[in-house]
Amino acid sequence: MSELIDIDGSVLEGGGQILRLSVSFSAILGVPIRVFNIRAKRSKPGLAAQHLIGIKLVADMCGAKLKGDSIGSTEIEFRPGSRLKGGHYVADTRTAGSISLLLQVALPCALLADGPVTLDLKGGTNADMAPQFDYMTEVFLPVLKKFGARFDFTIHRRGYYPKGGGFVSIEVMPVKKFLSVNMTERGNISRIFGWSFVAGTLPIKLANEMSEGLKEGLQDIHVPVEIEVYKELREIAPNNCSGIIVVCETSLGCVLGADGLGRRGQDARGVGRDAAGALRRGLAAGGCADTHLQDQLLIYMALAEGKSAVRVGEITLHTKTAIHIAEKVAQVKFEVIEEDEQNIIQCNGIGILNKYYPGNV
Repeated sequence: MSELIDIDGSVLEGGGQILRLSVSFSAILGVPIRVFNIRAKRSKPGLAAQHLIGIKLVADMCGAKLKGDSIGSTEIEFRPGSRLKGGHYVADTRTAGSISLLLQVALPCALLADGPVTLDLKGGTNADMAPQFDYMTEVFLPVLKKFGARFDFTIHRRGYYPKGGGFVSIEVMPVKKFLSVNMTERGNISRIFGWSFVAGTLPIKLANEMSEGLKEGLQDIHVPVEIEVYKELREIAPNNCSGIIVVCETSLGCVLGADGLGRRGQDARGVGRDAAGALRRGLAAGGCADTHLQDQLLIYMALAEGKSAVRVGEITLHTKTAIHIAEKVAQVKFEVIEEDEQNIIQCNGIGILNKYYPGNV
C-alpha cells in the first residue's frame, strides 16, 4: 500500500479548506493521506459536523478506509479505494453547516466517478463564513463549465442559521477529463444582476432596502443593475433570513460575484451597500475571478489537461493554501506571475483521465 502523505492542517489558512482539498485529491488520485492539527487556527479546533459529514461522503464515494472520523478529532487517516463510484449519496450535517462546502469537497470526485452521481445535501443554503448556495450556481457554475464540467441542481428547501434544514439535490454527469482554461483578459462589464430576498416572517421591505443600498453603491458604474426582489415561499423557506446576491458578467465570459446576509438589528440598506462594496473591490482589482472564486478553481486547474492561467487581484490566504495542498498531494507546480497590482496564477495540469468514464463502457 502507498505511503501516507502527511498534511499539517495548521499551515496558512489553517481551517477546513485544507481538509476538503486534501480529501478530494486523495480520493481522485488514489493517494492515502494523514491530516493532523485539523482546523488548528479556529476557535474550536478539530472536526465539526460539516467537515466530518463531508469526509464521510467522499469516503462513501470511493470506498475509503477512515480513522479518526469523529467530532472534535484533530487527526484523520484517509485511505481511498480503487475507484470513485456513481450512485445516490446523502450527506446531512443536521446543523446549519454549509451545503456549499459539502459540494466543494464532493463535486470534483463526482465529476470523475464511473457513473452518474446524485448528491442529496442537507444543511445550510445561506450561511455566514461560506458561499451562499446561489453563489455556487450563479458564479462558480458558469466558470466550472469552462473546464468542461457542470452540475444540475434542485433546491427543495432553504436552510438558515441556526436551524439549518436546507435540502439541495445535485445531479452530476462525469467527465472524461477537465479542460484547461485561460482567464487572463476580463473584458468590459456587460451585465450586473442579482436577487434580494427575505424569508419566514420578515417583511418584503427589507429586501427592497437591500436592493436600494446595492444600487446606490454601484450607481457610478454606469451599467444597469437588475435585482429581483422577492419573498421565499413558506413551504421552501419557513424560517427567518434575509440576504442579497449580485453577479457581474463581462464581455469575455468572466463572472464575479458578491453577497451578504442580514442580521438582527442591522440596517438592510447597509447590507446592500456592503455587497456593492465587495463587488466594486473585485472589479477594481482587475481580475477575472473574485476573492471567493479564485481558490475554488485551483483543484480543477491542477487536474486539467494542459496549461491553465487565471488573472486575479490579490492572492488570498485561501488561494495560497490551495496551492500548497495541490503541490503537496497532486505533485503539480503552480506559478504566480506578478503584473503591477494583479497576479496570474498558472500551472500545467496533470491531465487526470477518468478511466472509468461511462462513455468508455
